[in-house]
Amino acid sequence: MSSFEASLEYAQSQDQIDILFPFRERFLFPQHNNKDVHYFCGNSLGLQPKMVSYLMQKELEDWGKYGVEGHFNATYPWFSYHHFFAERLAKIVGASKEEVVAMNTLTVNLHLLMLSFYRPQGSRYKIIMEAGAFPSDQYAMETQVKMHGFDPYDAIIEITPREGAYIIEEEDILSAIADAGDSLALVIMGGVNYYTGQLFDIERITAAAHAVGAYAGYDLAHAIGNVPLKLHDWHVDFACWCSYKYLNSGPGGVGGAYVHEKYGDDPYFFRLAGWWGNDEKTRFKMQKGFVPQKGAASWQMSNAPVFNMVAHNASLDIFDKAGMKELQDKSKKLTAYLEFLLRQITNLSFEIITPADPSRRGAQLSMLFNERGREVFDHLTANGVIADWREPNVIRVAPVPMYNTYEDVYMLYEILRNI
Repeated sequence: MSSFEASLEYAQSQDQIDILFPFRERFLFPQHNNKDVHYFCGNSLGLQPKMVSYLMQKELEDWGKYGVEGHFNATYPWFSYHHFFAERLAKIVGASKEEVVAMNTLTVNLHLLMLSFYRPQGSRYKIIMEAGAFPSDQYAMETQVKMHGFDPYDAIIEITPREGAYIIEEEDILSAIADAGDSLALVIMGGVNYYTGQLFDIERITAAAHAVGAYAGYDLAHAIGNVPLKLHDWHVDFACWCSYKYLNSGPGGVGGAYVHEKYGDDPYFFRLAGWWGNDEKTRFKMQKGFVPQKGAASWQMSNAPVFNMVAHNASLDIFDKAGMKELQDKSKKLTAYLEFLLRQITNLSFEIITPADPSRRGAQLSMLFNERGREVFDHLTANGVIADWREPNVIRVAPVPMYNTYEDVYMLYEILRNI
């Protein structure tokens, strides 16, 4: 944007008119020389909301006060604890509250959902995914196809960037889906690629998958709380995510899942059964015969890990107050300002491999270094900047709109240009 300026005064002036600036005070920052670090690692682990310690202590007090009766008498009754997240998660992913549930962790949810949606029949057994997906997704696909007796090298089609490029062209994804045709059982993509920061066109990919009779599912680890999502309106079949990145819910925090209502409301659609997925009205009758409750919650296996969910509760409350539209508006401008500043740097040899088009990215820029990349990263760390290093030569920086400032972005630029 031509109105940007590479000056501290400009950055501070933008912070003064930023309506989200006060939300920064709701988080705890690591310290460097007795000052808050410039934290650009929210795409790996979000900061801790200050409210977490209070809510955790409250759960400990209720456990001590009520014992087992806390399932019904705690401030947030444990029996229905997962319900406290549904409406707030639904706003973030663009779904109804019956279509989402907080449960398990990311790859556990991915496997559970694939047992429902990857059920190869005859010649329809292939999976399309992006090359360079997060390793956990790659391992999940590999073992799922092996479980059904297929060779991963035959059953999994990986879509790669074109020669000399780093991002995957949407047309290549759509063409691969059309070419696979009736051999395709499932398309499973990351909503945002963790390495390059590329945001995929979920709506178009889903429509293309459905056109050839395949399901479409997504790993939203780097998308949820980061980019606009309308999973229901886009007719996405299923999705899952973690909560410890942009959702600030702590290391190993509870994951989540989305299942479109046409499957969640169908009691005959296959899902593995567990006690907490059973109809709540008959759960404590201890009878044989699984009766799935309505919606995504029927994919639950066990009762809610309450202490693991406390940070999730605190963070989603902040999201509810800030508003996704406001967060996304700031994200676009803040990321664009970072890009503007990085392009002023001439003393370091790197290129930005994240798409320049704001509609194809979220709050992340990936810098691919031709030389000295690790040295630059270590210099940032020594100067109070927390970013993310990815082998062999990429520094990822995420200007998270919830707690990052324009001054943070400017100080990152200052440190880089003075190396």
